Amino acid sequence: MMIDARKDPTWQVTRTTRSRARALRRDLTDCERTIWSAIRAHRLNGFAFRRQTPIGPYIADFVCHQAHLVIEIDGGQHYGTQQVRRDERRDAFLAAKGFRVLRFSNHDVMTNRSGVLETIAGALDQAPSPTLPRKRGREQSRASGKSES
Repeated sequence: MMIDARKDPTWQVTRTTRSRARALRRDLTDCERTIWSAIRAHRLNGFAFRRQTPIGPYIADFVCHQAHLVIEIDGGQHYGTQQVRRDERRDAFLAAKGFRVLRFSNHDVMTNRSGVLETIAGALDQAPSPTLPRKRGREQSRASGKSES
């Protein structure tokens, strides 16, 4: 009998966290909506993103599991001393789970959308490709078969 050594992650999410994530998905901020429209449906370099996704006790604004990337869009409340400490703990937790965290302010998103998207694309370029290489064996054999005829 063969035992599969690979363990898929189990995200145990409380009902409260799950319902809060659903509410956040329904009520995106303007800045989150701006970024979501650019990254949803594999629009950015072919990578899939999820929005308002629970990871442990936290809800990440955007997550790309393929690239192990979390994107956070921070409003003004994130710049107080207490909130900065909370964000540092959150980032440490996410890093321990294998995620890289990119943080952008609302101001950055609204005034420099293309720069924010370039930064995200650069982080994705460092990740493994989300698509498999195309198989060309059949195409080559067809081409060689036609030329031999």
